[in-house]
Amino acid sequence: MSEVNYGSKRVVVGAHYGLRDWLSQRVTAALMALFTFVLLVQLLWPGRPLGYERWAGIFSAQWMKFLTFAVIVALAWHAWVGVRDIWMDYVKPVGARLVLQVATIVWLVGCTGWMVQVLWRL
Repeated sequence: MSEVNYGSKRVVVGAHYGLRDWLSQRVTAALMALFTFVLLVQLLWPGRPLGYERWAGIFSAQWMKFLTFAVIVALAWHAWVGVRDIWMDYVKPVGARLVLQVATIVWLVGCTGWMVQVLWRL
């Protein structure tokens, strides 16, 4: 029996990341948008001059550190899904794709660690 390559009975191969990746991109984007809104409200609140003390004050609250940490992780995940899809779609040699994916993971983990270190130094 031959495989069907058309219609609703066609054989689809691949990693089947579709819905999970689509949903994770939307959830992480919504979290980043919420964080941006919360940060803008705090920055645009009248009566306080913008400077290091104000920035440090915004991020000194434990709830803001938690939200920022969640956004840092969401940003890294969001970037990973997007860049991984680019590598999978456009880099055909498996070895090159693996090297690029590992380099991307190393870069994102390093950036995430650095952002968390900066956050907890405030």
